[in-house]
Amino acid sequence: MADKKDKIEETEKVSSQKDAKVEVASEAEATGKKKVVPRKSKRGKAIKQISQGRIYIQATYNNTMVTATDLNGNVIAWSSAGHMGFKGPRKSTPFAAGNVIRDLADKIKPVGLNEVSVFVKGVGSGREAAIRALNANGISVSSIKDITPLPHNGCRKPRPRRV
Repeated sequence: MADKKDKIEETEKVSSQKDAKVEVASEAEATGKKKVVPRKSKRGKAIKQISQGRIYIQATYNNTMVTATDLNGNVIAWSSAGHMGFKGPRKSTPFAAGNVIRDLADKIKPVGLNEVSVFVKGVGSGREAAIRALNANGISVSSIKDITPLPHNGCRKPRPRRV
């Protein structure tokens, strides 16, 4: 008998809490003030707001790949010329690099990333175009660093040909 009374009291508490939430929402609508609600992703998880981060641009002879991370290195968004639909030699063009950056900028807008350090790797033709496109899409660049790997004398040279 006591268990039934406890359950009834609990359901009354829950319903009163729901009513209270509805009243608070209606008060906010009546006063005209916007209610501050954190943004949520598709899965219902709140999106963390990040103001500073890093963008890694890898420009090879065959493709241009761009990755946006927070300061700890956790990936926020990425894009590449192949992902954008470019095929063959068009993937490594400056035009493709600009489109890749535009796609990445659209992906990181909900996160609030606006100040970035850029790390460029590779010798492809999309390097400078990608950095220019960052500024054109409203992302302020605080520093640019070239992290292209250079050999310290590298592999052994092939033997000379005997003719």
